[in-house]
Amino acid sequence: MVQCMESWFLADRATLRTFFGQGFKENQLPAATNSVEQVAKTQVYDSLANATKDCKTKAQYGKGEHSFKLLAEISPVSVTSASPWAKRFIDELKKKMGA
Repeated sequence: MVQCMESWFLADRATLRTFFGQGFKENQLPAATNSVEQVAKTQVYDSLANATKDCKTKAQYGKGEHSFKLLAEISPVSVTSASPWAKRFIDELKKKMGA
């Protein structure tokens, strides 16, 4: 299970690049081969801050300013592919909704 919702952002780096635009440093994020469920909360926050500190179109990542906007834009397919717990969560919600 992820330690914070921002971990899901790591599963959709294309959206992060587009959202933050010029100056975004993807190489500051944990390796894409790392399981998003295994990245420590502090590492997630620190890496997002470092990756976005030089962005030209948006301020450095801030939970209050960016988190829910990003959550609305990231790909559910990317997240559920990268996180078995996210997939389980979505599957359970669908069952409860009768979908």
